[in-house]
Amino acid sequence: MMTELSDPTVDNEKTYGDLLTAIQASQGKLSVILAVCDDIHYRNQLIERYETELAASVRSHRVILVKDDPNLSHAITELVQTDDDLRQGGNAVVTVTGAEQLLWLKFDAQHSEQAIFFASLPAIQDALSALACPLVLWLTHQLESQLSQNAPEFQNWCQAVFRFHSQKTAAIPIQNIEPFRHLIEESDAWDQNVSVFPVADLNALIEYTKAKHGVNDPNLATLYAQVGHLYQRRLEQGESLNYPQEQALAVEYLSQAIQLKKELGLETTLAETVNNLAELYRLQGRYREAEPLYLEALELRKSLLGDAHPDVATSLNNLAKLYQAQGQYAQAEPLYLQALDLRKRLLGDDHPDLAHSLNDLATLYFCQGRYEDAEPLYLQALDLRKRNLGDDHLDVTISLSNLGLLYHYQRRYEDAEPLYLQTLDIEKRLLGEDHPDVATTLNNLAALYKSQGRYEDAEPLYLQALDLQKRLLGENHPDVATNLNNLAALYFSQGRYEKAEPLYLQALDIRKGLLGENHPDVAQSLNNLAGLYFSQGPNNKTESFYLEALNIRKRLLGENHPDVATSLNNLALLYHYQGHYDKAEPLYMQALHLRKRLLGDIHPDVVTSMNNLALLYHYQGRYEQAEPLYLKVLELGKRLWGEDHPDVAISLNNLAALYKSQGRYEQANYLTSKLWN
Repeated sequence: MMTELSDPTVDNEKTYGDLLTAIQASQGKLSVILAVCDDIHYRNQLIERYETELAASVRSHRVILVKDDPNLSHAITELVQTDDDLRQGGNAVVTVTGAEQLLWLKFDAQHSEQAIFFASLPAIQDALSALACPLVLWLTHQLESQLSQNAPEFQNWCQAVFRFHSQKTAAIPIQNIEPFRHLIEESDAWDQNVSVFPVADLNALIEYTKAKHGVNDPNLATLYAQVGHLYQRRLEQGESLNYPQEQALAVEYLSQAIQLKKELGLETTLAETVNNLAELYRLQGRYREAEPLYLEALELRKSLLGDAHPDVATSLNNLAKLYQAQGQYAQAEPLYLQALDLRKRLLGDDHPDLAHSLNDLATLYFCQGRYEDAEPLYLQALDLRKRNLGDDHLDVTISLSNLGLLYHYQRRYEDAEPLYLQTLDIEKRLLGEDHPDVATTLNNLAALYKSQGRYEDAEPLYLQALDLQKRLLGENHPDVATNLNNLAALYFSQGRYEKAEPLYLQALDIRKGLLGENHPDVAQSLNNLAGLYFSQGPNNKTESFYLEALNIRKRLLGENHPDVATSLNNLALLYHYQGHYDKAEPLYMQALHLRKRLLGDIHPDVVTSMNNLALLYHYQGRYEQAEPLYLKVLELGKRLWGEDHPDVAISLNNLAALYKSQGRYEQANYLTSKLWN
């Protein structure tokens, strides 16, 4: 029998209500209340919320523990001595924060900061004797887990404990620090009973190790690599407390690990660290910095392990992903095929890594518009994962989602929807309602409904996904920017420009702040804003934003990338609209040739470029050049989407309009009658 998972959002709301009630019920008497939350941003919101709601009848006071003197008794005594209102009595609440920054390890000191804090708790009754109000002490889950061992009397004395769930965590599972556990044991007596390790101690541990072992020690190289990778994993899993800060630390420590490993000749583990930094750069859109690292990791693995090794296959696959992200499909495909062949020979036809290769190759074909090549590979990967892992597994949801996306782009909406719904159902059962993957699937389902014109179904899903990501990942996160962008695109499609613009601007601001001015996502935001201004009647921002997006894409992705073709096409549309036909035509031509070269002759984007060029010739009265393009657009549309698709109807209408312009009324009327029929 499957256990039903609770909804953390509902749980947190109930917990907040109980906390508020406890504060109100404790007025006029001393009461110590514990509140537990790892997400500092969310915790601060909760504190501001109860202080605001109680403001009419309860005075709020704050105490922040400091690292130099983490003694809670001292902090409370100082507050009482300096706050006249608190000494005079009346309704009040004292909120204590700052414990989350205290280090768990003592690093050769007599006591750690946390130990001093815990030691001060038994004496708190004397410090609180002058208070007749509730004191809310905020802790992380790691700190709460230490209470029973370090201050059991205080824990028993507390009136209540309120625990809040969050995706973000202030600690890591203890098994994740095994590679450098010996360094921790050097700095502190190891506690076998702990289950988590505070993130705040990681940076301090590095500084301690440098001081203890020197800056040229293998232990330090290992520590740099492991801590950098821990931060990298926290970023990928949405657990980071401060995304930009932890991203910068991941890059810093992985870079230092590589440098030190090279200096010390630690080649056996160098490839993995180089690969991890390359992965981090790829996900940041820093493709030029990622490529030499991927190539270096590949060569290191080949020299150490030989050409036929699973790790070599992983490097080939990763390098292919980088080239794919840059639109270098011709370079990506042979690498994917090599990795797939290598995995088949080394691991057999039923290994999970084979499913990864099949999935990645299928995604490449999908990006190229080679849908007939992509589908059987996606289906093979799905079947392999189900056989190896069962129907209810997160890898299975990846395959279901990718297949749904393929059908979505093929306009096979009736095939796509059940796959997205199945993905959502499995993710909710395995991960619970509050998880970033659930938000992603809600976003995909919303996009499907948007494509179908089901705007009333799409909007609440976009909003639900956005709310979920904000709560789980914080307001400043790349995924939040993506969802803001998608919601804005929905409003744009509905002509609700006044709602779309602030969301596009928010997405741009977040992306610039997190990813820098030069990132593909920033280019996307600029492009979308330009499209919005274009639709409202071009202004001076329209051309500058289109040009800025084009320049960023060329600089980051090179001249030969589908996104560059999109920018060229959009800029041409603007010039076309403005009547600058001499400027529009060469850009349309460049976009068309680029799309044909990258995506093949039969692709929706190629059809779009042909149609735009045909429209330009039509407007210029160059009917002989327009007609063959219109006819080709009609033919390709029928092949891609079938006779009854709305885009095919538009093609028929455009061709009929051309014939009317030429005075070929009989042919025009024939096409018009086909439309009506």
